[in-house]
Amino acid sequence: MDMMAVNGDTAIAYAWKQVNPDVVAAYPITPQTIIVEAFSDYVADGEVDTEYVCAESEHSAMTLCIGASAAGARCATATASAGLALMWEMLYVAASMRTPIVMAVANRALSGPINIHCDHSDSMGARDSGWVQIYGENVQEAYDQALMAFRIAEHPDVQLPVMTGLDGFIITHAIENLQALPNDVVKKFVGEFKPKYPLLDVKNPVTMGPFDNFDWYFEHKYQQVEAMKRVPQVTRKVFDDFEKISGRRYNVVEPYMTDDADYVVMAIGSTAGTLKAAVDELRAEGMKAGSVKLLMFRPFPENEIIEVLDGKKAVAVMDRAISFGSSGPVFPEVRSAMIDAKDMPKVVNYIYGLGGRDVPPEDIKGVFRQLASGESENINYMGVRI
Repeated sequence: MDMMAVNGDTAIAYAWKQVNPDVVAAYPITPQTIIVEAFSDYVADGEVDTEYVCAESEHSAMTLCIGASAAGARCATATASAGLALMWEMLYVAASMRTPIVMAVANRALSGPINIHCDHSDSMGARDSGWVQIYGENVQEAYDQALMAFRIAEHPDVQLPVMTGLDGFIITHAIENLQALPNDVVKKFVGEFKPKYPLLDVKNPVTMGPFDNFDWYFEHKYQQVEAMKRVPQVTRKVFDDFEKISGRRYNVVEPYMTDDADYVVMAIGSTAGTLKAAVDELRAEGMKAGSVKLLMFRPFPENEIIEVLDGKKAVAVMDRAISFGSSGPVFPEVRSAMIDAKDMPKVVNYIYGLGGRDVPPEDIKGVFRQLASGESENINYMGVRI
């Protein structure tokens, strides 16, 4: 393996370089810009033979990817925040047309007020668009997931677009050690793209994107439901294969010191690393604390969540986004899943870190202490000035 010091955006671009997709169409937006900027350098220098298109907008970028993917090309793109929002219409089209596009989302707060820092309001808003969603904790995971996403999206049993989330600035711009796989290993792992129903296969003509009336629309939506149901099994196989070539093991739900834990806190993305540090400190103080990283949010891994959290005294679900008028978006999913647990714990919500507000370990330890004391409300707003 090649050891290098890079930020998360550069790691994504390097992974794409090794994959050498047929088409990358994108529009720059902070904090994603480095991804497409670095990749465009690879194109200009002849290190890949990708057709790179700097589109006039994110809506156009996704439209280009959909068209190219439907024609039979392996496609990738990247965006963030308002750029993802501008793609909104086309996110649903990409999933409905079963185009296996891979997109890196540099998670950033969605206006307004204007803010360029991290929260998950962008990708969480897209949770019902039909895309698979996975989130990384650090630069290494951003790179690894960028590779695995192609295998998941393009699997014949899935054929759905995949969104990989990396926290804006925290992961996108922070420089960390990265163990990159050799090019030939990546090529073999990802494999050649074999489109299922390419438009350019003129001997087997298909129709893409037609008007779909009430007599068949519901059935086509149900096909997406069935494809999502197959994602976990495909993902587990991809994770197994990736461990063989890298030595790094991934799971859709990753518990940390939860076996004997009384109190567990769950998070997505970079905060999962902070959680582990807080757990270590609390364990040294004698508290039976544990944490859970939710790596995959769509499809939601209900069974794995139940297995880890069943029988705990209390669980806090940390959300870096708000579903206004309700709670954080991850919280109701977890609590709904736990209804089927044999011994359901108390499950509460902590909304935190909006607009990039810092999340120090001491604040996380405060969440654990509130869980233990029973002082947590149903929905809590960590660190906000009221």
